[in-house]
Amino acid sequence: METNSTEYRLEGDGTDIRALPKVSLHDHLDGGLRPQTIIELGDALGLAVPSSDAEALGDWFETQSNSGSLVEYLKTFDLTTAVMQTREGLTRVAREFVQDLGADGVVYGEIRWAPEQHLTAGLSLDEAVEAVQEGLEQGADDVRHLGGRIRTGQLITAMRHADRGLEIAELAVRHRDRGVVGFDIAGAEAGFPASKHRTAFDFLASKFLPVTVHAGEADGIESIKGAIVDGRALRLGHGVRLAEDLAIERQDDENTYVSLGQVAQWVRDREIALELSPSSNLQTGAIEAWGDELVDHPFDLLYQLGFRVTVNVDNRLQSATSLTRELALLSDAFGYDLEDLLTFQLNAASAAFLPLDDREELAEQIEDGFDRA
Repeated sequence: METNSTEYRLEGDGTDIRALPKVSLHDHLDGGLRPQTIIELGDALGLAVPSSDAEALGDWFETQSNSGSLVEYLKTFDLTTAVMQTREGLTRVAREFVQDLGADGVVYGEIRWAPEQHLTAGLSLDEAVEAVQEGLEQGADDVRHLGGRIRTGQLITAMRHADRGLEIAELAVRHRDRGVVGFDIAGAEAGFPASKHRTAFDFLASKFLPVTVHAGEADGIESIKGAIVDGRALRLGHGVRLAEDLAIERQDDENTYVSLGQVAQWVRDREIALELSPSSNLQTGAIEAWGDELVDHPFDLLYQLGFRVTVNVDNRLQSATSLTRELALLSDAFGYDLEDLLTFQLNAASAAFLPLDDREELAEQIEDGFDRA
């Protein structure tokens, strides 16, 4: 299990990657619990947990998640959501989530989660959102008391296989001035296109609430097209299979010549951000068309072609990772330097669901932090 005590330094200049200011756009609340918290909350609920040892439980999550299948990967969330059904549980998890982000150098984080999955103990949708917001604010206070600085926003998620899209969209809009910054759909992608929630997306567009859509992870170009056309997505959750819309025409000793299909061309030209999650993409088989090692990930190809790539964790628990670790892994695989890491963070700042002035301020904060590195 990844811990914040692990040190990652950039090869070449030795920069401490954890100390760099970072932006996290794709980070699931129910995928970022501390194993010890699961044990304690599970015990209070009389819930059976695979292990009463935190380290062993963390290892269990990682092993279960290394299936090569998104469907199997998602089954691990049955346990995490089970301990997040009460106000106390949600608030604690959210508070610790922000503490862990702050310890990892994150200065702005968008936390996505599906309130409809947290109602079995009697909470209403609104009460669940309020409980999470309380925890996020407590966590931000904790970070400040330690001398740090962090801002967060909720991404309210609807489950794409369910039929509550409009209801969850209305929930997100109700809380837009109380911590919610955007909307998402998640869950099993293949067979559940964005068009299924078109009414919700129409409503969100009428209310000018920004949208990101999970697409291009367990399904291909048509899913990405649906996210853009039906969902009006400003960002793509993962979007890694956009690389299927690229064709390598020829290569020589110095260059690779690539042509872009219509969907890829649109995504690049409109600077629609890709919320890429390297370790998770390996675990779920999202990049199996290109290989099974990080160096096979099309991240670098997309980056070199000018797509707005961002680096994310997806689920820190299931991938035993952190944003620092993901950046270190990419740097090792593709030889990225400090300037590349800065580009990824500025891409994320530009794509954040914040007002323009706030995004510009965030970018300045990141540049200042990198200058001091």
